[in-house]
Amino acid sequence: MEIEVRRAEPSDARAIKEIYECENAYSRTLQLPHPSLELWEKRISNIPEHVYAYVALLDGEVVGNLGFEVCTNPRRRHVGYFGMGVKDNVQGKGIGSALLTTVTELADKWLNLKRLELTVYVDNERAINLYKKFGFEIEGESESYAFRYGEYVNVYHMARIASNE
Repeated sequence: MEIEVRRAEPSDARAIKEIYECENAYSRTLQLPHPSLELWEKRISNIPEHVYAYVALLDGEVVGNLGFEVCTNPRRRHVGYFGMGVKDNVQGKGIGSALLTTVTELADKWLNLKRLELTVYVDNERAINLYKKFGFEIEGESESYAFRYGEYVNVYHMARIASNE
């Protein structure tokens, strides 16, 4: 199995929609169930200059998506944050690691970002362990951050600070 990561293109809208139709993808992110194709066509066709969108392909099929945004506030231009989703049937096969490698290399080697941030549900142990593997640390917790399956859930705020080397 070969994983390829590339910039998302407007023609990927349907495949990205299919990622977020998967229960883990919508329930572990802030996406809603049953996304529309129109929503993803708009998102992927109108990407601002400070936002980067990637897809991961496994043997040619789009199976993962990562959106990465660099802060535009002059006092936070050293910061980027992201969210991602991976199809349920390929979780644990290195898709998340491939996407994170792409975004951390972009941040460190090309954009000169000092800090990467994310939020993750406290019960998403697989994602938390992946983020820790890439140097992210838990900085805090927000209670009742989002509504999911009829109840409020907490998130961790995690960050990775680049070394000055």
